[in-house]
Amino acid sequence: MFEAAELDHKVDKAAYRKEEGELRRALLQAQRDLGTQKRFPVLILIAGVEGAGKGETVHLLNEWMDPRFIEVTGFGLPTEEEQAHPPMWRFWRALPPKGRIGVFFGAWQTMPILERVLGDLGKGGFAARMEEIMRLERMLAQEGVLLIKYWFHLSKAQQKKRIRALEKDEGTSWKVTRYDRKLFEHYDAFMEVCEPFLRETSTGEAPWTVVPAADERYRALFVGRHLLATLRARLEAQPEAKPAARATPPAPPDRVNVLRALTLKQEMSRETYDTALAEAQGRLARATRHKRYGQTSVIAVFEGNDAAGKGGAIRRLGAALDPRAYRIVPVAAPTEEERAQPYLWRFWRHVPRPGRVTVFDRSWYGRVLVERVEGFCPEPDWRRAYAEINDFEEQLVANGAVVAKFWLAISKEEQHRRFKEREATAFKQHKITAEDWRNREKWDDYEAAVCEMVERTSTGLAPWTLVEADNKLHARVKVIATLADMLEEKLRG
Repeated sequence: MFEAAELDHKVDKAAYRKEEGELRRALLQAQRDLGTQKRFPVLILIAGVEGAGKGETVHLLNEWMDPRFIEVTGFGLPTEEEQAHPPMWRFWRALPPKGRIGVFFGAWQTMPILERVLGDLGKGGFAARMEEIMRLERMLAQEGVLLIKYWFHLSKAQQKKRIRALEKDEGTSWKVTRYDRKLFEHYDAFMEVCEPFLRETSTGEAPWTVVPAADERYRALFVGRHLLATLRARLEAQPEAKPAARATPPAPPDRVNVLRALTLKQEMSRETYDTALAEAQGRLARATRHKRYGQTSVIAVFEGNDAAGKGGAIRRLGAALDPRAYRIVPVAAPTEEERAQPYLWRFWRHVPRPGRVTVFDRSWYGRVLVERVEGFCPEPDWRRAYAEINDFEEQLVANGAVVAKFWLAISKEEQHRRFKEREATAFKQHKITAEDWRNREKWDDYEAAVCEMVERTSTGLAPWTLVEADNKLHARVKVIATLADMLEEKLRG
């Protein structure tokens, strides 16, 4: 894979100077067009052999282009805050918005490669990390990110020559660290890991481009030309037409589904409720004070029919918690900032650290519910969202989180009664809108979407709890008792 990169590529000064000015002009224009269109973001991954001029090339791009619209992020060893979150969290936070260019040094490929070279990661674990990386890159590409991955390469002899040249010059000797010399000693092992890694993760959506890096002028023109051609190709391409929608599957002949199978009217007296609620809240409060609680986090997701009582259940849940250690994230239509990012970005940014509870009042499931039913999202996008959501929740659980997902279900008749009550009660009128009434007209569509959502995303790691909510008292107790059960099981296990 690296044979062509190890050839004796060179560009003389005259040829370099002749091309540099026009290349800079064209790159600046492409960057302006990117900012004007704001159709997609550009993410450049910089990786490769130490001493291959990665930093110099990025400095050069900042010189050739407008640095105000290029965000360079270097990722070293995870900070204490980053270690408290899933490994991909720090990368999600740094993604560039549409119309901007982001440059990542030491991105998601760095740690798996180093851990494999140093013997801290086995073959199976390394394969799993590669698969995780490919899923992330595939999702980013499908969300519209132009992902450009550069691998700067030097042969072993070229790297040795480069290190010696840097060390001899007093002005550059500081660039060579003890860490660089250690990596050079592992060059052969490094290549044994990197070559198959690049082959495996060089996909149609996100291919690796190997940069011959021995000659700095050749390297600069190579990257500049490639970046310009890649940007121009995307800028001038017509937006791809989305595939036609599939036929909606017919309803089951017997009309039975997971929602219709629920007994929505559950009996519970006020006296029983007061006792059961206090008990459930006490269990939850004690669990959050357990000595092991600091090693886990709680993510509670609330979805349900309009007027199903999500707000009341969330308030009772919050009453059992230390207000300094939990937060509620209300989810509405995405803001302009959120629309400029991949869909899951606005949820990744709210992932809690251990010892904290985050409650999502509506959530990432909007993509397969309201966006699906109301046509805000093309069908291919919401269909792939099931797998992306499962992957997201798997990462949360792998990092120690308890992911509790509640669907509060009420009957159509009970919803109508509550809507009318809200219209007639002055302090509840803000809760009812024309949109709520419109949503009722699509009751069957939402029911079908919920049933498919439960089928495709209720996993062993993050199962759905369906809550019979015609009786609000029963619903509140079931939510808090279920969350207490899940947290107690986590702390035992």
